[in-house]
Amino acid sequence: MTIGAALFDVFGTVVDWRSGVAAVMAEAFAAKGIAHDAEAFADEWRGEYQPAMGRIRDGARGYVPLDDLHLENLEIVLARRGLGAAFSADEKAVLNKAWEKLPPWPDSVSGIEAIRRKMPAATCSNGSISLMVGLARFGGLTWDAILGAEIAKGYKPDPKVYRMSAGALRLEPGDALMVASHNADLAAAREAGLRTAFVSRPDEKGKGLGESRPESDWDFAVESLEELAARL
Repeated sequence: MTIGAALFDVFGTVVDWRSGVAAVMAEAFAAKGIAHDAEAFADEWRGEYQPAMGRIRDGARGYVPLDDLHLENLEIVLARRGLGAAFSADEKAVLNKAWEKLPPWPDSVSGIEAIRRKMPAATCSNGSISLMVGLARFGGLTWDAILGAEIAKGYKPDPKVYRMSAGALRLEPGDALMVASHNADLAAAREAGLRTAFVSRPDEKGKGLGESRPESDWDFAVESLEELAARL
């Protein structure tokens, strides 16, 4: 098997979105004297993620960067929870930066660095370039390139996102490895012609609520990015 680069899903695979968003919201609620479940809020905010992107994938709306979708979704969740008037527009913009302050999983930084010693490592995320740069700087993630939705003007699992990310590195799809903790992401990547690596993240959605087992015969199935680096 010839692999020219590793492309990474980021939210859930490389960083812990749930605890990161919950931490920012808990601090914001405390500053306002609001008694509110920050983890439940994070879950609901994330729950608007796929429907918002779905409208773009279905052609009902043109491409909008994820930063803007996140802000729209924040407004929706605040209003639904009766908190729409609790934060000013400027404060909501600051809260939206929560998605740039997500802690990497314990093996992510060292695992990516180990993989980079063997091949280029780049994002293939639905996050915008700006968002990915913010996350990289916050968490010390060392990417060779920021690729994914914004260069393709579309959202995974649209096959063009995977193919254009590989193409940006002058690779055929079959020479790129998609690394993700989500079986559906890998299924779409395989359909687009990429190689696949599943990494277990059992606590992504709360203790034991993430995806911990491969659901197909992916090219690799590992417990950590460090294990993947050793096997490449």
